[in-house]
Amino acid sequence: MSVNLEPGLRLGAEALGLTLSDVQVQSLLGYVALIEKWNKVYNLTALRDPADMLTHHLLDSLTAVGPLTRYTQRAASRVLDVGSGGGLPGVVLAICMPELNVTCVDTVAKKAAFVQQVAVSLKLPNLRALHARVESLTDPYQVICSRAFASLPDFVTWSRSALDESGVWMAMKGKHPQDEIDGLPVDVKVFHVEQLTVPGLDVERCMVWMSPCGSGSHATVEPCRPPPTAPKAGLLQKADNPTL
Repeated sequence: MSVNLEPGLRLGAEALGLTLSDVQVQSLLGYVALIEKWNKVYNLTALRDPADMLTHHLLDSLTAVGPLTRYTQRAASRVLDVGSGGGLPGVVLAICMPELNVTCVDTVAKKAAFVQQVAVSLKLPNLRALHARVESLTDPYQVICSRAFASLPDFVTWSRSALDESGVWMAMKGKHPQDEIDGLPVDVKVFHVEQLTVPGLDVERCMVWMSPCGSGSHATVEPCRPPPTAPKAGLLQKADNPTL
């Protein structure tokens, strides 16, 4: 990689309040280098400029580290990254949070193969890739996450069989997706929506946290929503997915 991305990565991580070791920084940079290399054949991303990969991929995915750390409290947890593509944010989470056991699932075989190669090349024993449909998974995960994957209703419906009985969904979105929230199954509740800021990008980002009603540690945080026939509040503009 001819462009030196390390200063921008370190500044971005600092802006996000993250303390990364030298090994983690080099692993993240090595990940970008692998994306750049494999992208020539596998078309993993529409971005070609490494500087854009830094902001739109690495720093964008790094915004999930702080919120997820606050949720897990650094406890060992199984995380499923749905529709992971080239491993975003799953690979970044595996690098920055070694206590996690991260599985990246995608229906495209070449993308799953790439993530598996990343795990081998960067020596990440806590990362693995699956070529599968998420609907087919039944092993329980404490956190199921997605970035630029699908609408919230589809995300929770398709991945529900893989959610631990006390697990949560963590969806990285663009603008506040009120219409998607209103379309969630009646037995799924949103217990937190967190605004995110991506260093170097002037875009709207948020993280939507969800759980089945009456389950997990958030059962009393927010009651289940009324049935769809009940009057709804005014809708906000539909979410824009993060740049792929």
